[in-house]
Amino acid sequence: MGKTKKYTVIGAGHGGKAMAAHLALMGIEVTLYNRTFDHISAISARGGIELESYEGGPHGFGELALVTSDIKEAILGADVIMVVVPSSAHKDVSILMAPHLQDGQTIILHPGRTCGAIEVDKVLRDHHCKAEITVAETETFIYASRSDGPAEARIFRIKNAISLAALPATRTKAVLEIIGDVYPQFIDGANVLSTGLNNMGAIFHPALTILNAGRIESTHGDFRFYLDGVTPSVARVLEVLDRERVTVASALGIRARTAMEWLQLAYNVTGANLDEAIHGQSGYYDIMAPNTLNHRYIFEDVPMSLVPIAALGQFYGVSVRGIDAIIRLCCLIHGTDYWRRGRTLDKLGLNGLSVGELTQYVNEGIRY
Repeated sequence: MGKTKKYTVIGAGHGGKAMAAHLALMGIEVTLYNRTFDHISAISARGGIELESYEGGPHGFGELALVTSDIKEAILGADVIMVVVPSSAHKDVSILMAPHLQDGQTIILHPGRTCGAIEVDKVLRDHHCKAEITVAETETFIYASRSDGPAEARIFRIKNAISLAALPATRTKAVLEIIGDVYPQFIDGANVLSTGLNNMGAIFHPALTILNAGRIESTHGDFRFYLDGVTPSVARVLEVLDRERVTVASALGIRARTAMEWLQLAYNVTGANLDEAIHGQSGYYDIMAPNTLNHRYIFEDVPMSLVPIAALGQFYGVSVRGIDAIIRLCCLIHGTDYWRRGRTLDKLGLNGLSVGELTQYVNEGIRY
């Protein structure tokens, strides 16, 4: 039997706390890192996190080996580095880690959103990281969770199957083997273009928020986001955006799931159209709308998910007028150029690549 692996969780939001506590309860040596120590001072003082869960789920006090705001200390000796921060922070976290990474370490983004692993790979190279490491990403976050207090977390649900892909894809099997003893839920996600273009939040979150902007501001989000916010007209817009996403994936040789297929796979619901399927999903009944437009559904999902999908579509000849319209509306409402702030092909180091060259990069690690 090999040595017990050491895990570092980067980020102490609701997801990072849930993951750190759960790993600790599984007997793993866990370090928790957060850039601001004040946010983790209570966890440090207690020496861990109290985890509550659904019936039969993991619960108890997860004792942590180390709680720190020193990135060098946090990743020293770690076998697996779980990055559980908003995707808009992936770049900053990568810059912090670059000088301190060591050969053989594995970084996993939870989740990557769209092109997260590609961005991290580019940032690490740009900042002269010499360590031989592996970067991987998940398609979505494994937990439905929340923070119940400064040193408390709650897990509502652990998803049964989550796609994961390494960059390059030839390393995916090795990553799955490394984490398989604690996370058997992760499965082979083909490559990081596939995990990134199966990003359903990119389609549902920004458009649904923008198309309900007046209602969100007038009620402060006092309505059911999916049940009341999705009407036949709104659903038709979502269908157009989803069709554009699937077509972008197809142009890159990827068979992406449609929103209807995803709803059937994840929640076993069907319908004649997206409006009917969404309203048949009982899990959406109690989800309330954001109480403000200053929400991650826009400031994270637009630059980190919609922009790279649209950028790939525009470069490879796919009409993405619907997605671009949502991006532009978000720019107008927030007075922010999300195209400039987002994951463009230039920032990702993908400018000018043919489909074949891009595929070789994500599958085999060959860079042009």
